[in-house]
Parts: sequence; C-alpha cells; structure tokens
Amino acid sequence: MSYEDYKSKESVTIVYTGEGKGKTSASIGLLVRALGNRNKVAFIQFIKYWGVSEHVFLRDIGPLFQDQLFFYKGGKGFYNAGEHSAQAITKKQHLSAALDTYKKALECAKSGEYDVVICDEINNAVHDGLLNKTQLKNLIVSKAPNTSLCLTGRNFPDVLLEYVDIATNMDKIKHHFDDKFLANKGIDF
Repeated sequence: MSYEDYKSKESVTIVYTGEGKGKTSASIGLLVRALGNRNKVAFIQFIKYWGVSEHVFLRDIGPLFQDQLFFYKGGKGFYNAGEHSAQAITKKQHLSAALDTYKKALECAKSGEYDVVICDEINNAVHDGLLNKTQLKNLIVSKAPNTSLCLTGRNFPDVLLEYVDIATNMDKIKHHFDDKFLANKGIDF
C-alpha cells in the first residue's frame, strides 16, 4: 500500500487511558499542537478542582490565545478515592458538578465552533459512576463532524472502543506513589 492509498479524516476521537502517568500530559501536548496549528480548542476539566500546574499554564496562556482557547474547570476533586477523596464534598455535589461539566463538554463538542475538544478525566467520572457510559457514547457520536474529541482518564469502557479512532493505554511500569511517595507538583500534577 502506498501513501496515495490513504485518505484523511475531517476529525478523530482520541482516548488516553490506563493506569500509567501521562494521560493529561498527552492531552496538553495535543492542545499545544492544535493551538500551534491555529485551531480553536476547548479544554474541559473533570475531577481536578484543586490548583494543578496545567490550570496555571492554561490561565497564563489564555490572554495569548483568547480567541482560540476555552478552559472550563468543572470537577470537585477525586470522588470515592479513599483518603485522597475531596473532603467535605457530598456525592450529590460531585454528581451535579460532573453533570454540569458534561453539559459544557457536550455543548462545545456539538457546536462545531471548536476544532478540538479535550475532556480531561471524563473516563474517571464515568468509572466512578458520576456519569454513565450512555452519556459518554452520546458525547462521542454527537460531536460535530469537524470537531476532534480527546477523552482522558483511567478505565475507558472497552464497549465504546468501536466509536473511537485512536486509543492509547498508558501502562504503569513503575511509579513512586506505590512506594508511599506523594505526587510531585510540576511532574505529577
């Protein structure tokens, strides 16, 4: 098969999943590549509510890319993650925040206004029961034809793989967290 036998797609759906580090980092790389191509990007943040380094970065580049970049931080923190769970946030608040964030992601994906919509940690929200697989499938299949969609987070549902174009599983080989070391700011978050 020669290169001439290949055809291009107007848009793709990309999944970064798995237990390893790098899912959000990969999506930020995608954001940088898209902005560098003068694409319009929406970065929709599920789960991570506290101040993480990517929020600082997105806030700081916002004025430079004001017509190209939309950032929405909608999560309320880790849900049902034992001692690492968001403190003083009820299940009802988590569910409400996830639904509001989903609605924003769906609005951006369906609008046709964005070339790329990144839904960071949405897979975690589905796995944790804050959203369901039907909602995730609906997001994928109802995106505008010209909009690429990126979904990150652990535990992407295998039953939805048929609806995506690119799926990468980040496998953990070793992580210092397993040896009781906390995450490093600027490296892990």
